[in-house]
Parts: sequence; C-alpha cells; structure tokens
Amino acid sequence: MITPGNPVPDFEASSTGDKTIKLSDYQGKYLVVYFYPKDNTPGCTQEGQSFRDNIEKFTALNAVIVGVSRDTVRVHDGFKCKQQFPFDLLSDPDEKLCQLFDVIKMKNMYGKQVRGIERSTFLVNPEGLLVREWRKVKVKDHCEEVLQALHELTSH
Repeated sequence: MITPGNPVPDFEASSTGDKTIKLSDYQGKYLVVYFYPKDNTPGCTQEGQSFRDNIEKFTALNAVIVGVSRDTVRVHDGFKCKQQFPFDLLSDPDEKLCQLFDVIKMKNMYGKQVRGIERSTFLVNPEGLLVREWRKVKVKDHCEEVLQALHELTSH
C-alpha cells in the first residue's frame, strides 16, 4: 500500500481506446487517479461528469485524469462514449491497482457484506510521488477539492 510522500510504483493497466497505460506515461504531469465502484451507476456517472466538466481547469494545472474500476474495457468504452469523458478509464478486473492503492473494502449492499471499491482519489505529482489522497469520497464537492489541492501544489 502506498502512502502520501512515497513514490507510486510504475503500474500498467488496460484502458479505453484499446490502449495499455503505465504510470510512467505521465512523468512530468500531475495525475489524478480516481477509483469508483461501477460504470453506469448514478454516483459514478456524476463523479465522472464532474471531472469531465472541469477538464480544462485540470489541463491548465498540468494534470491528467484517469478513472479506475473493475469493469471490463468494453463496458468502459461504452460508458466513456455515452458520457463523453475526455479521459481514459482503466480496467482492473484482477484488482492489482485496487490492492496497490488499498481501495477494496467490505461494504454493506442491501444488507449483505460485499467486497467493493471504496470511492477514492489519489494525486500523483510529476515526479511520481503520491502527494494527496481522498478516501470515502462523497461525490458532491469532490472535484473542487481536487482542483483546490492542485492549485495549492502548483502555486509555489
């Protein structure tokens, strides 16, 4: 598990657009990695739309966004297209990234305990260090919180 102030190990994941993405592809940029439970569900759609609607602000701060869930690339491609997301969605069916960032938790779903992704966001700096993490994210003002952190980091 990685913690703020430490380097994020280079990872590789299948992505929308039939690509394989590595952390090292983003050297020199801030990387926002947001984990969400499932494509095409209300909260996850709203969260993605919030990042989509603010993409120019992220780009202006030298930041790239990627979303991660356990859905397949095929499902991601449909979700990305339908929502017109200007960023890639990474597929993590074997939970390698989920385990690296420690986002798989036991959750209550309709009275049953299920293993699922705890909505979380991580900010990696241009040198590959984890600089901020948000866990148990509430969708409502989350995008603004991430932008605020980027502003603070880039205004020095």
